[in-house]
Amino acid sequence: MTGDRTAPALPQTERGRATRQAILDAAEQVFDEYTFDRASVSEITRRAGVAHGTFYLYFPDKKSVFAELVRSLSHGLRHAIAEVIEDEPDRIAAERRGFEVFFDYIDEHRSFYKLVGESEFVDPDLYRWYYERFGQGYTKGIERAVEAGQIPGDIDPEVLAYCLMGIGDFIGMRYVLWGDRGVPRSVFEDVFRFIARGMGAEVEG
Repeated sequence: MTGDRTAPALPQTERGRATRQAILDAAEQVFDEYTFDRASVSEITRRAGVAHGTFYLYFPDKKSVFAELVRSLSHGLRHAIAEVIEDEPDRIAAERRGFEVFFDYIDEHRSFYKLVGESEFVDPDLYRWYYERFGQGYTKGIERAVEAGQIPGDIDPEVLAYCLMGIGDFIGMRYVLWGDRGVPRSVFEDVFRFIARGMGAEVEG
C-alpha cells in the first residue's frame, strides 16, 4: 500500500456518505483507544452503529480504514491551514495563523498523533506520504514568500519547511498529546518569537 494511492470511491448517496463517515469517526476512537493491533472491525462497527458486514461495503479490511483515516485527517489539517493563510498579507503573518490552526486541529483530533506514529509500522509508505505531502505544500509557500521578498532566501525552502514542521510536531506533542489543555498562549508566543526571528522578522521581546 502507498500513501498516495487512490482512496476508495465515495458513496453516491447522502446516506452512504454518512455511514462511511460514521465508520471513520468510530475508527478514530477505536484506534486511539486500542492501537492498531488490538483494534477490531467488530468494535468499530459497534461504535458506528452499523452491521458488521456493512463495514466491508466501504473498506476491504482494518488496514484500509486506518489508512483512509490518516489521509482524511491529513487533508482536513492541510485544508484548514490553507483556508486561514490564503489572505494573510505576508509569510510571517501566515506562519502565525497556520501554527494556531495546527495546534487547534490536533487538539481537536488528539488521536492524530498516535495514528501518524503508528503508521510508521502499519504502513511505512503512508507515514512517509503524510510528511512529504505536508512538506511539499509548505515548501511551495516558502518559495513564494522568498520570491516576493517577504523572507530572506539564504536557507533552502525545503530545509526551512521541515524545520518548521519539526517545531510544530514536537511542541504539539509536548503540550497537546502529553498535556490536557492545548498549547498555552505564553508557550505559543515564545515559539512564534523564535520562528519569526529565525525567518528574519523583527519582533518585540
